[in-house]
Amino acid sequence: MSELEIEQLIANSKANETIALKLFEIEKEVLASKSCEELLQRLLNSVKQKFNITSITLLLVEPTAISYLFNEQLQSNWQHRHSTKISLAQLQAFHHDNKPFLTNELDNLPSVIPSDLLIQSQSLALIPLILEGQLFGSLLFSDSDKNRFSNKLGTFHLEQLGTKVSLCLSNVLIREQLEYMAHYDRLTGVANRRLMEVCISEELLRQHRYGVPFSLLFIDCDKFKRVNDQHGHDCGDKVLSYVATTLQRLIRENDRCFRYAGDEFVVVLANQSQQEAKLAAQRLSQFFINNPMPYQNIALPITITCGVAASDGKRSMAELLKEADIHLYQLKNDREQALI
Repeated sequence: MSELEIEQLIANSKANETIALKLFEIEKEVLASKSCEELLQRLLNSVKQKFNITSITLLLVEPTAISYLFNEQLQSNWQHRHSTKISLAQLQAFHHDNKPFLTNELDNLPSVIPSDLLIQSQSLALIPLILEGQLFGSLLFSDSDKNRFSNKLGTFHLEQLGTKVSLCLSNVLIREQLEYMAHYDRLTGVANRRLMEVCISEELLRQHRYGVPFSLLFIDCDKFKRVNDQHGHDCGDKVLSYVATTLQRLIRENDRCFRYAGDEFVVVLANQSQQEAKLAAQRLSQFFINNPMPYQNIALPITITCGVAASDGKRSMAELLKEADIHLYQLKNDREQALI
């Protein structure tokens, strides 16, 4: 072996050692993550910084086990900016062998990758992410340097990175699934009673410290038993999901909706007086009157009743909920009396 070849081997060895060290540092970063968002944020920032890559995006197969973490209720603005949904068939066009895909011939690239992700890009690498033998996503590295990625380069270190990221995501996925099941209602997707208690406790503390008002809406689906009896429990489940989704959409961003029990929901209205809460209740009720739920070939009338309670800083959570519940049944009783 010539002296030049020996020097080249030493240089390659040092370069590989440097890459391995950077990957180890990235691995330590992601292993310390306690949530999916934190993991992705640490991962993308670390890779971009340590390897000086122009742009990094997570392509996420929809639907998969991990896409469960990226539903609209949980997904943050950061995740919206740095992740893109893609079908399994589209992603398999690049990873049919579960290997990284590298190219600097972007003109010949399949059109499945959104064009806005390739602005100013001259080369790219797609690193498959695999859980339990199934492809669930890919890390898209794009760079303005045409020679950064090409199909002539080795992929060993990229494969290592993909494996470690997949394992870390798997651990975080399990943790967040347990967290989600503990705090969110599986049928409707809204937060459950346990999280409601945390939220109201925080509002009471905020009111005690800063004098910030808040109100509660205790919401009941009218004649829900009749829906189940006439149309079946599958229809009843769809009604609950429809009501929950609609409430989530109609309330303000800093308000919170919770499934309390059965066909009952609670909405916490931050920084709202009793009068403002009553106006909100009227607006919600009127929306359901005007917008029946499409079901099979019919428009199914859905109405709700909203009891209101405003916190004065002196009553407990239980007392506020009881007041709103009493107000709800007063409204129902008054309506029934008016029909007699």
